[in-house]
Order: sequence, then structure tokens, then C-alpha cells
Amino acid sequence: MSLKLHVATYNIHKGFSQFNRRMVVHELRERLRQIGADIVFLQEVQGLHLGHAERFDAWPAEPQHEFLAEDVWQATAYGRNMVYDHGHHGNAILSRFPIIAQHNQDVTRLRFEKRGLLHCAVEVAGLERPLHCVCVHLSLFGRSRRHQLDALATRIETIVPPDAPLLIAGDFNDWRNRAHDLLAERLGMFEVFGGAAGRPPRSFPSALPLFRLDRIYVRGLAVTGSEVHHGEPWSRISDHAALSAYLGRA
Repeated sequence: MSLKLHVATYNIHKGFSQFNRRMVVHELRERLRQIGADIVFLQEVQGLHLGHAERFDAWPAEPQHEFLAEDVWQATAYGRNMVYDHGHHGNAILSRFPIIAQHNQDVTRLRFEKRGLLHCAVEVAGLERPLHCVCVHLSLFGRSRRHQLDALATRIETIVPPDAPLLIAGDFNDWRNRAHDLLAERLGMFEVFGGAAGRPPRSFPSALPLFRLDRIYVRGLAVTGSEVHHGEPWSRISDHAALSAYLGRA
């Protein structure tokens, strides 16, 4: 069976525009539908916010990942990372295919900066083995990122068979591209935009990207196309650009 898989990653800034000027979760939902990816990796997803629910009449009643997925992505997973009195936020994965296993690994290094790795196994039509998907949002600080990347690699080496297809996507906050060596050399992955050379695209800020913060790494699949979604209208939704990639059999 042939395989045509479309994936995307996006830091959605909790459903607010840059500098929190506007609530944009409804426009965000429409833009994600326009991309039309089969599997979507999301960061800064608001699972609950009692204050926003009271302040905004159009604030969704359900968690953001469920609101965004409604009627399009049949399976969702959410990893709660940052918890506060009025709510919580974290990472999410939306999938047109069944999610058969999920786990959120706490990789927090600093008390004020809660981080997690959301790992799902997805049963994709056209693949003989489950596709392992990890959604990441790494630390702003280099030392913490190194510990988090090591924890990520250790989990993959322990849990995921070496010949299983693997995707790791999200906001790496890694403008110096230090993640590439670990993911390429230790896990045998490559970046979908840069290939084996690991040259990720510029994705931040979304109006005119300068920094290479967001990534999609792959193993066991071939890349047939990729795109950075930046400028208008994307820059009205989040300060990050969305990335998408088309994948097939290796």
C-alpha cells in the first residue's frame, strides 16, 4: 500500500495573537483546517483557563485541542505541563488516525518553566508498524534543553524499536541548532527541511522569520515536500510560523 502522510507543527500561543492583543482561537481552527495535515503537533495549548472563559464570550467551552480537532481529527492527546490556579496548558497531538498509546514525560528542569514530552503511538494506514510521534516544547535555556534532549533520546532508545517510523516535532527553542547532532547521531533522524545537513527553516517571528526555533525530524520515512506558513495571515495568529511536511515510504 502506498503512503502519503501530511504532518504539521505549530506553537499556537494559547490561542492569542502576538503580545496577547486578540483572542484568535477560532481563526486558528480555520487555518489548521486549511493546512489539512493528517497529524498535527501543537505547543502552548490551553487545556483550561477560567479567567479567559469569563472574559471572552466566544472562548470555547471545551479544551483547545478538542475544539481545534472537532469533526476533522478523530483522535487527540494532550500533555498537561504548566498548572496554575485558574487552569493549565501543554502540548497536544491531533490525528486522523487512531492513537493507540500516549504518555507525557515530565522533563522540567526549572520550577518556573514546566516542560513535557508528549509521546504517542499512531496506527497509520499504509504503515505496517505504529508511527511514534513526539511533540516537544523545549526550554529557553541551553543547559535545560541539553538535559531535555538527553531525556528524549533515552526514552526513544528504550521504548521505540530502532526500525520503527518516528517523528519528533515542535518548538525546540534551539536557535544555535545544537539539537541536530544529538537527534541525527544518536537517533538516526534528519530534519525535513534541511535533510541530513540538518538546516532547519527560519520560523520566528512569524511576520518575518529570523530564528530557527521550530522543527520536524523524521526517521524511517521519506520527505516529498515541506512548507513554512508565515507572513499574513499567519502572523496575526501566533508569533511562530507553522511548518508542514509531506512524507512517504523511505
